[in-house]
Amino acid sequence: MIAGNISPGICIAIGAAALIGGTILSYYLWQVMLRNKRKKIISEAESEAEVIKKEKILQAKERFLQLKAEHEKVINERNNRINQAEGRIKQKEQALSQKLEETQRRKNEADAIKESLTQQVELLDRKSEELAKLHRQQVEQLEAISGLSAEEARNQLMESLKEEARTGAMSYINEILDEAKLTASKEAKRIVVMAIQRVAAETAIENAVTVFHIDSDEIKGRIIGREGRNIRALEAATGVEIIVDDTPEAIVLSGFDPVRREIARLALHQLVTDGRIHPARIEEIVEKTRKQVEEEIVEIGKRTTIDLGIHGLHPELIRMVGKMKYRSSYGQNLLQHSREVANLCSIMAAELGLNPKIAKRAGLLHDIGKVPDDEPELPHAVLGMKLAEKYKEKPEVINAIGSHHDEAEMTTLIAPIVQVCDAISGARPGARREVIESYIKRLNELESLALSYPGVTKTYAIQAGRELRVIVGAEKVSDKDTENLSFEIARKIQNEMTYPGQIKITVIRETRAVNYAK
Repeated sequence: MIAGNISPGICIAIGAAALIGGTILSYYLWQVMLRNKRKKIISEAESEAEVIKKEKILQAKERFLQLKAEHEKVINERNNRINQAEGRIKQKEQALSQKLEETQRRKNEADAIKESLTQQVELLDRKSEELAKLHRQQVEQLEAISGLSAEEARNQLMESLKEEARTGAMSYINEILDEAKLTASKEAKRIVVMAIQRVAAETAIENAVTVFHIDSDEIKGRIIGREGRNIRALEAATGVEIIVDDTPEAIVLSGFDPVRREIARLALHQLVTDGRIHPARIEEIVEKTRKQVEEEIVEIGKRTTIDLGIHGLHPELIRMVGKMKYRSSYGQNLLQHSREVANLCSIMAAELGLNPKIAKRAGLLHDIGKVPDDEPELPHAVLGMKLAEKYKEKPEVINAIGSHHDEAEMTTLIAPIVQVCDAISGARPGARREVIESYIKRLNELESLALSYPGVTKTYAIQAGRELRVIVGAEKVSDKDTENLSFEIARKIQNEMTYPGQIKITVIRETRAVNYAK
């Protein structure tokens, strides 16, 4: 009833007041809650801070104790080192004191010895003076007795001793010379025989042709070519004469240069195998083959120096050594001959106490003048010496090369060894062979040369031309003349003839009395 009598405005005012009151009450309650929560947070923070503080204090105490322990440990170690150092110093002081005492004791002993020696020296001086006085008196007496002064007597004694020493020395020298003469020949023969037995090289027959075998005679026509153009191209490119005749399945390559013949043989083999034979192809194959042969020559030279243990040889000399394979001297392959001489030189030099490496080097290069690229008008020994000098070889090697045929004077002990070994290699039986025509011609020349001397009745070349026996008439040539005749024949053969090794000349003179009983 009352509510019904209240106006709407009052109702609104009452509602607003109630709303405001509720809001204020809520704000108050919120503030109370915030204060309680803040107090709680502060209380918890203080509790945590106290806990953290206690932990930090504990950690600080532990760290302090740890640092304290480490510090004490360091101090103890330092004190120990100091104590040890003090102990060592005390030991050194004691040792020094002992040494000082020992030094003082030795000094006192030395002073005593010095004083004693001084007294002995004074005594010796007095005795020396007395001895000198006695010596002068004795010399004066001797001079008075002999009638000679001391200087004159000394000179006479020295002359007497010199003469006696000279006589004894001459006797000793004569004994040594006699012994050397008796043993030198035997020792030289032993060394030569031993060297020959330890070394032997292969030989080759001297020739100027190479036979090229083919499968059938049809290939001959292809090699000749139309109107002979192929064979002319081959001969022009290789410098070798190619002989195609009726010999079955064979073509002959003729030429004095073994390298050219080898190039021609290899090129012909490649052309026949390939089947394409025409002038352009021939020139190409020959040029290619020439390069291959040059490479093979260098390889042979390198392999030879390695086999012999010779190092530091100039590349051009190595190439010339390889080129020796395609050269021959009196039928003996030049490379095999040089290898044999090198080994002989090494053995003999070692036996004689010389340098075997230098001797082997000189032996290998001694005939290098036989294979130059150009052909100057010089003896091969002189040319080889110039080549060795050009390529900076040692003076011993240069002299041995130049003097192994006596074109230069021998100045080292290696030179006669090389000369002897060269003769041994050439004179060894079977080392050198000759074609039958040149062999017979040389024997005839030997016999004719000896027959040209007056008093010679017959001559015989024996031992394969290594010995010449000359028979003379007893009524025309005396015993004394036989020696002169043998010498003159040997000198004439040496000056006028070319031959391998050496030739022995034996002159025979005999008197025969013949009667017949009838």
